Amino acid sequence: MAETFTFDLVSPERRLAQLEVTEVQIPGADGDMTAMASHAPTITTLRPGILRAVHAGGTDEYVVVGGFAEIGESGVTVLAEQALPRAEMSQEVYDRLVEEAAQAHSRAKETFVNEPGPVDDAAKLLSDMVAVGGHIGLSPRQPNL
Repeated sequence: MAETFTFDLVSPERRLAQLEVTEVQIPGADGDMTAMASHAPTITTLRPGILRAVHAGGTDEYVVVGGFAEIGESGVTVLAEQALPRAEMSQEVYDRLVEEAAQAHSRAKETFVNEPGPVDDAAKLLSDMVAVGGHIGLSPRQPNL
């Protein structure tokens, strides 16, 4: 049997998980990664995506938006800007998240004229948020970038 470690997932609203797990699949800003027992200590920022925690009872999925994950000797701690269990992600909630990302992109285009970095970052956030819906079977209203 695989070695277990502690996984904590916290958002500003609540603690979503505190489990003994065998692996955690993390949507990192620089790419997806899987943390397992004895993983090298790492800190990564999160992009919008599906975080999966694999444990003896199965796999729990969470939709996360922003924040960071710390992989340490004692386990994995994820502090998410926004997070909710996959089962709580409705079309209405998803539409609100996409709209918030679209508004952030519009504000970045207005604020950072001829400065592609922040505008590109906001466009990437919006793109990732739209992709999350496709991964979980929700219908994105394709915002015009």
